[in-house]
Amino acid sequence: MSRYRPPRSAGTALITPEGEARLRAELHELWHVRRPQVTQSVSEAAAQGDRSENAEYTYGKKMLREIDGRVRFLTKRLESLQVVEQRPADTGKVYFGAWVTLEDDDGEQVRYRLVGPDELDLKSGLISIDSPLARALIGKALDAEIRVQTPTGEQCWYLVAIEYP
Repeated sequence: MSRYRPPRSAGTALITPEGEARLRAELHELWHVRRPQVTQSVSEAAAQGDRSENAEYTYGKKMLREIDGRVRFLTKRLESLQVVEQRPADTGKVYFGAWVTLEDDDGEQVRYRLVGPDELDLKSGLISIDSPLARALIGKALDAEIRVQTPTGEQCWYLVAIEYP
């Protein structure tokens, strides 16, 4: 069996202004703060002599490769992303960037925002526009019934609020 895995799709190339700012801040942090620090520690470790058995040198070089890989990814991804800054013409329906409040049959409410795949953060209530729930929500109006197939079975929610920041 081969170890080849097909490349994962990058997902929808949309992002909110807040998400773009977060990615740019991460890129700046990596390039202007973390990379110079790691480069300095690698050069200090290299000055100690034998590099073949120098754990600090080996670890530092590994960290540089990881930082450089993330910087390359962020640079390419930020070039391909489209920032969605304006509200849709019809704010009575769910589109990208909307905050939605859903209620289940037991009356429990959850609140999510539909964002790009690069911004995904379930603890903050940010769900990817590519997720099954978000796909089911797109284009729906208030009081719509949303049914989504989950690993635990079919879930049913009612759309009780739509807000755009």
